[in-house]
Amino acid sequence: MINESFFDSIHSYGKWKSNLVKAIDDFQDWLDTTELEDSEQSLKIYETLQILKHDRITLAFVGEFSRGKTELINAIFFSQFKRRLLPSEAGRTTMCPTELFYNTDEKPYLRLLPIESRSEDTSITEQKQNSINWTHVQLDVSSPDNMVSSLAQITKTKKVKASEAKRLGLYDAITDHNGTEFEDNEIVEIPMWRHALINFPHPFLEQGLAILDTPGLNSLGNEPELTINMLPNAQAAIFVLAADTGVTRSDMDIWRRHLKSFRHNHNSGLVIALNKIDTLWDDLKTGSEIKSSIQRQCTETAQTLNIDSKRVFAVSAQKALIGRVKNNARLIKASNLIAMENVLSNEILPQKEQLVRNTIIADMNDMMQESKSILLRRFKSMKKSIEDFSGVSGKNENIIQVLLEKTRKEQVSYQHNAESLQSSRQMLSGQYNRLKNIIDLDQLDKQVNEARQLMQGSWTTNGMKNGMKSLFDNISNTMNEAAKQTELTNRLVKSIYNRFKNENEIDVQPKLFSISSYKQEIDTLYLDADEYRTSVYSTMTEQSFVIKKFFISLVSRARNIYYQLNKDADDWGKRALTPLVRHAKEHKKELQQRLAQLKKAGQSRDSIGERITKTKIEAKKLQQHIFDVNIMLTTINTPMPAIAHEKEIPDNVTAIHG
Repeated sequence: MINESFFDSIHSYGKWKSNLVKAIDDFQDWLDTTELEDSEQSLKIYETLQILKHDRITLAFVGEFSRGKTELINAIFFSQFKRRLLPSEAGRTTMCPTELFYNTDEKPYLRLLPIESRSEDTSITEQKQNSINWTHVQLDVSSPDNMVSSLAQITKTKKVKASEAKRLGLYDAITDHNGTEFEDNEIVEIPMWRHALINFPHPFLEQGLAILDTPGLNSLGNEPELTINMLPNAQAAIFVLAADTGVTRSDMDIWRRHLKSFRHNHNSGLVIALNKIDTLWDDLKTGSEIKSSIQRQCTETAQTLNIDSKRVFAVSAQKALIGRVKNNARLIKASNLIAMENVLSNEILPQKEQLVRNTIIADMNDMMQESKSILLRRFKSMKKSIEDFSGVSGKNENIIQVLLEKTRKEQVSYQHNAESLQSSRQMLSGQYNRLKNIIDLDQLDKQVNEARQLMQGSWTTNGMKNGMKSLFDNISNTMNEAAKQTELTNRLVKSIYNRFKNENEIDVQPKLFSISSYKQEIDTLYLDADEYRTSVYSTMTEQSFVIKKFFISLVSRARNIYYQLNKDADDWGKRALTPLVRHAKEHKKELQQRLAQLKKAGQSRDSIGERITKTKIEAKKLQQHIFDVNIMLTTINTPMPAIAHEKEIPDNVTAIHG
């Protein structure tokens, strides 16, 4: 018994995305038909379709060990298997970060990255590019028993000497509860796997949903990439607490250190699951007393986390799973899970839709509008030709000569505009090259290598930490300089467009380049780097490992941001004046055709009627093309239909029990 409203929301998003894909496919065919297609457009359309087809909505489950995160995943997504699909019984805790998704190009599988890979200079993101580094387990989705057996691998641990755990940078494994280090020869327990990937054909996952299950604080601390890259890229996070423990010190550490990106965005996409409320169901208390106790826990949790109490949901993952497995509506209602699911679907999907609309769809909209503008110009030119030829019919040759002279003057004016545009392109190229020099990847790599050598050669922890700060100061300053240069470049683009629009009486809007999202990412990463630099982990862990993790997780992330910035800047630089260039080419073609037609008309009066008829037929085809592109524009700009959720539960708590 799944939450139909939640499923409908996910399905609605999947259908909306499919409609986008079809409209963009249709646009590619339309470009071929109208002879407007060019190689740059085709490449952009191909890239857009690939992004849309592989785009995912990531929902992260975050919390300390034994808070019931995996049980919550089982209850929300896998109750139809009538058992716990992911291991979540007592004593069987998920030991490594786990991603669940569905890739239609491959058969269902479980991939496990050995813990020993931590000693390599390779991030998890890079490791994903090479499946040979992973232990591969084929999943038998037809057998729940076999699935459960295979997925139990994510709970596996192994015993090693403390010296080996230290070599792998597992700081938590080499210290006892008092923070005292074990002797090198003492045996400690560590996770067997560093990361797990589960490719599984589930209805939610098939619609593009992905789930990230993170183990406790120790795992988050040992893998900075989780906090710096994976969690911030999630569209939503469920922070799971336990009602029987309240907000503990380690819970607060996770809240402050690992959910910053959500809190900085005004808690958007963030939900608190106060799990295990069934521990408060006391048969010696009345229903109102139980509800009051649960409400008090929610209020105190909200106050401790400084978050709106409406974002705190008292739930029982275990009772929800049992209720759905046994089709017990009363137990499902008591678990209060549906209320939380509805909030997730009401928040995640609109946010994800807006993200897609602001990036992918904005580019497609611009391309379609630009192509439509060219066709409208063609149509206007054809109407003028029909009027001119209709006026020539039955008149003397002087009329044709006047029209020829007028068209030749337009050609002279066009030539002047073309030269002006070429000059503008050269000016823009100069400004753009200054921007590219500032964000040059080779220059960044040089700074990174110098910083690495400085840190590795440092004899003290303070020297190493100063090297970290110096590198990120340089990275941040470079981004600030790039932001100033981008503003100058955009001003030039605007002035070029304004001049061209005034001289040619066309309405074409420039697409300006924005560096704000990259700058925001670098600013956030700067804070992450500062926190890593000043953390207990960086002070207590072996210096060589701290440096390695610093470059694998933080510096590599900074380089990825700069790489994407360079790629997007290149793409923008190539297309910044493309609409003007295309209009100029279209104008040139139009003038050449008009001259040829007038010359023919001057030679043979009999062809004028045929030319009028032919032009009217072509104009009618253009009208159809314009009608078609308007339909595509309507499709890509139509918002995802809203799903109305029934309000099964009046508030965030419930007093029903048993």
